[in-house]
Order: sequence, then C-alpha cells, then structure tokens
Amino acid sequence: MGKYILKRILIAIPVLIGITIIDYAIMCLAGSPLEMLQGPRVSEAALEAKKIAMGLDKPVYIQYFVWLGQLLRGNMGYSIKSYQSVSAMIGSHLGPTLLLMGVSLLVSLLLAVPAGIYSAVHQYSKGDYAVVTVSFLGSSIPGFFLSLLLIYLFTVKLKVLPSSGMVTLGTGGGAGDIARHMVMPVMVLAASMAGSNIRYIRSAMLEILQQDYLRTARAKGIGRFQVIYKHALRNALVPIVTVIGMQIPLLFGGAIIIEQVFSWPGLGLMTMSAIGSRDYPVIMGVCLLSAVVVLLGNLVTDIVYALVDPTIQLQ
Repeated sequence: MGKYILKRILIAIPVLIGITIIDYAIMCLAGSPLEMLQGPRVSEAALEAKKIAMGLDKPVYIQYFVWLGQLLRGNMGYSIKSYQSVSAMIGSHLGPTLLLMGVSLLVSLLLAVPAGIYSAVHQYSKGDYAVVTVSFLGSSIPGFFLSLLLIYLFTVKLKVLPSSGMVTLGTGGGAGDIARHMVMPVMVLAASMAGSNIRYIRSAMLEILQQDYLRTARAKGIGRFQVIYKHALRNALVPIVTVIGMQIPLLFGGAIIIEQVFSWPGLGLMTMSAIGSRDYPVIMGVCLLSAVVVLLGNLVTDIVYALVDPTIQLQ
C-alpha cells in the first residue's frame, strides 16, 4: 500500500505541472489583467510601469517559469486586486467551502444509500417508481434554478431561512446560526448528488441481489437484514465508491455556483470575483488546488477499494 501511494504521488507531479501549463496558457489567451485598469484617468506610462512591475512585459513562457519557481518556494503570489497573499486568501476561504462540501456529501449519502437499497429490494413496486422519479428530478433540476426556488419559498414567502452569507450580520454567529445559513445550499448540493447516487446504488444492488451466493444465503435462513446490509451492500460498495470518488471534484466545482448564489464566503465566491477582475494569481491558485483535490480524490478512492474489497491488490 505504501509503495502504491508513493507511486501515485510521483505520477501526480507531472500531471499537476501539465495542468498548470494548460491553465496558464488559457488565461493568457483571455487577455491581460491590465485591460481592467484602462480608462481616461490612467495614462499609458502608468500602464507600462504597472506592466513591468508585474512582469507582464516578458514572454509568456518566462512568466510561467517565474510563477512556477515562486510556487516551488511556497509562494503562490499576490492578488492583483487586493494585494493579499494568494495562499492566505485561499486559506481563509477554504474552511467554509470544505464545511459546505462535507455536510452536503454526508447528507446526500444519508439520503441515497437507504433510498437506493429500498428501491433495489422493492424492484418494480410503487415505492421503487417513486424513488427513481425523485432521483431523476434531483439530478436534472439545475442547481441555480433550485437555489432561486428555495430562496423564494423559504426567504421571501415563509421568511424562515436566511438567503445569503454564513452568519447573520451584527451577531456573533454560532453553530445554530451557521446551520440555518447552510440549510438551503446544502439542500441544493445534496439533491443533485443524491439523485445520481440513488440510481447507481440501485443498479449495483440489483446486480448483487441476483447472485447465486445470496440465494444460497437466503435458503440457509440467514436473516433478511444480514443478507441485504452485510452481504449484498458490502459487495456492491466498489461501484458505489467509484461514483462517490468521481463526485468529489464535481462537488468542488458545483459549490462555486452555489456559493455565488447564496453569497457563501468560500472559494467559489472568491473565484468568481477573481475571474471578473482577471486576478490571475488567485485564479491559478484555485486551479492548482482544484487539480490537487481531483488527484487526491482518485487516490483516496483507490485506497478505499482495498478496504471494502480485500480481493483487490494495489500494485
């Protein structure tokens, strides 16, 4: 296991470098951040001085290697807009994003696992059709539309939930206040993930339930609960783990839009602000973090494979 993890980490290094090259090239094609400063009150001399100070007068590949060299020294650069350290900005916004993602993933699993198992065990029943219909609705409704719908219902009409921020302005916050602000964004993210997970769990369980060894277990008089949750579910975990591992990067990206709608003070809100102002150091920092999250998600998924299925050998 240790050798496998080390091998994956070594493979991830050139992958990360390739991702940063592509990201840097795309941003350079989008234009210079100095274009946001142009105006009647800014002279050409001032723009040229700013260009030299930021190193934008050098060729693109030189700019990239300068940025990469600073990154290897632990310096992710400074924001063009706020002049803050990019690493400090990411660190201050990472906590709210991880909180929102973690709770959403947990809620989606708490909804999807029982619903998927129930749907598979009661195949072609009314309950099965109801669960499948709800899962299709959850995965097909756009997140921004569901967000606006929930805001209209719970904030505008019922006035029971706040629609923006992480804590109520003018208060000390607290766990209860944060939980109230999390309800709607968690509902949106969890609905989308649970809708997809229910179908995958149902499909995996249906395939396992038709195996001969489960028929033998039922014939021997083993209890229904043990047959379903001990034997069937454990053998169906490999495809389920695959889907969950794939959803972690999607959740990281989907949170950007949801954070923007609900003004959640996480990486999503910071990223959208950086994109609007062409704050390239911040964008590069977030892209690098996203790539690391994807690679870590894949590595953790492979490790969990070996934990849920002892027959899998990681070489």
